[in-house]
Amino acid sequence: MGALAALKDDDYVICSYREHGRRLIKGISPNAVMAELFGKTTGCSKGKGGSMHLFDAKKGFMGGHGIVGGHIPLGAGLAFASKYKGSDQVCVCFFGEAAVNIGAFHETLNMASVWKLPVIFLCENNRYGMGTAFERVAAVTDIVEHACSYDMAAELVDGMNALTYTTRPGEPSSAHARTAIPPCSRCARIGSWATRCPTHCTASTGPRTRSRSRRPAIHHPSRPKAHRRRHHRSSRTRHDGRGNSRGSGSSGEVRGRSPDPDPTELYSDVLAD
Repeated sequence: MGALAALKDDDYVICSYREHGRRLIKGISPNAVMAELFGKTTGCSKGKGGSMHLFDAKKGFMGGHGIVGGHIPLGAGLAFASKYKGSDQVCVCFFGEAAVNIGAFHETLNMASVWKLPVIFLCENNRYGMGTAFERVAAVTDIVEHACSYDMAAELVDGMNALTYTTRPGEPSSAHARTAIPPCSRCARIGSWATRCPTHCTASTGPRTRSRSRRPAIHHPSRPKAHRRRHHRSSRTRHDGRGNSRGSGSSGEVRGRSPDPDPTELYSDVLAD
């Protein structure tokens, strides 16, 4: 989330289907997000997208995308649009480490570098694609090294520390991308999301893909007390006394007062006007 702190309001963000926190940071109402999760017309995608497809073009948040790596070419397309219009907008494209093995990833990085597009490719590396260790399926496991094949500036950062992430790589990356030089790549090492939701990736009929002994070291990263105190102080300005984001109601309230989509809406928004 710290990567978004250096962006301007009109910059683009595009990511995979775990996009909920970024959407809130981009300024979209929590109620609109919650309504979308319940499939209501007041949702940010009119109740048609659901959890994987949160979207708000006016805020520069271009989705949530359900296909692994399918949005990476779209990120380059948004950057191309910025360059074509002559604006100084940049696009930050988030993806997981498992997406770097698909052809579209390499094609996009090559094209972005050749055309010198204002895009930041940010890989969130939690070392597991679902339940499969990245080391088992990738010949090059140091993901940041892929950038050198496409003449991109690259950096490895600690994705578990949002404070250093906002002050160190975010602003240089955005400033780099706004200039007409090759795009850049960032690889953020983060704790494994899979360890926080084991039923999502380990409940299967097949053999175990990782041992339980490896989970604690990933699940409990080092977080100095000073960082926790700073986060607590800064969060006071964004939350009320009950710990809820300002302007948000309970999920029951959103679900109760928001209407379901009309059946006639099934065929709307299918094609662009």
